[in-house]
Amino acid sequence: MRNIPTDLIIKNIKEMCIEANYLLSSDVKNSIISASLDETGEIGRKILEQLKENMYIAENENIPVCQDTGMAVVFLKMGQDVHIEGCHIEDAVNEGIRQGYMEGYLRKSVVGDPLIRKNTNDNTPGIIHYEIVPGDKLEITVAPKGFGSENMSRIYMLKPSDGTEGVKKAIIETVKLAGPNACPPLIIGAGIGGTFEKCTMLAKKALIRDINSHNSISHISRLEDELLEEINSLGIGPGGLGGRITALGVNIEVYPTHIAGLPVAINMCCHVNRHKTRII
Repeated sequence: MRNIPTDLIIKNIKEMCIEANYLLSSDVKNSIISASLDETGEIGRKILEQLKENMYIAENENIPVCQDTGMAVVFLKMGQDVHIEGCHIEDAVNEGIRQGYMEGYLRKSVVGDPLIRKNTNDNTPGIIHYEIVPGDKLEITVAPKGFGSENMSRIYMLKPSDGTEGVKKAIIETVKLAGPNACPPLIIGAGIGGTFEKCTMLAKKALIRDINSHNSISHISRLEDELLEEINSLGIGPGGLGGRITALGVNIEVYPTHIAGLPVAINMCCHVNRHKTRII
């Protein structure tokens, strides 16, 4: 059994909240650079050049790459041989978020009640997902999620007979309905299978996967490529003002499901797809 103090968890999450909002991960950064070279539309190229300039300014001046610094989503992969020492782990995660958003001068966007709408003033509580895995380490991923794109996400409870074509139709329809509102170029996370709630989790997790990677299942990998090609033929383009590059990547995760169902969730993300991972 390995002991991990919650002070260490707080420190890491604080730093990761700031880093994620200031610095795009290399896969996203390089994809934006490549897209600026591949875009054929004049307006689209200008927008992508502005996005490049924006991310360089954020990186060099230590300021957020987007004004919506998101609701903090935290994934914890906890080794079964880990013992957490100190305060309750959920309190530790939220304290890390609180310190990160305060010290990083990040926008506080969380309201304590979805109807009364009073701001909590420190961006807590975060959304915390737990997974127990073998080993004696704790893997933490912090993924601040802005709501311009989050609001464009959808879930479909398809019939099994809808099959692959039904899945493709649902994902493409979601992109069309989003139009400029999700701040394209997009990164699209899709979850297929499981239950109502499982497929949404798969879609969220798909967004933190490297966008240059592919699903290890061959027919899902092909589906990712087919969808990216079709989405980039829609003409929505950067900023929704026309062009070839509507999406930078489509990541799909799958899970077994019931004989009577075909759940599909699409979690939309703008080009500012933020996530940082550390292992303690």
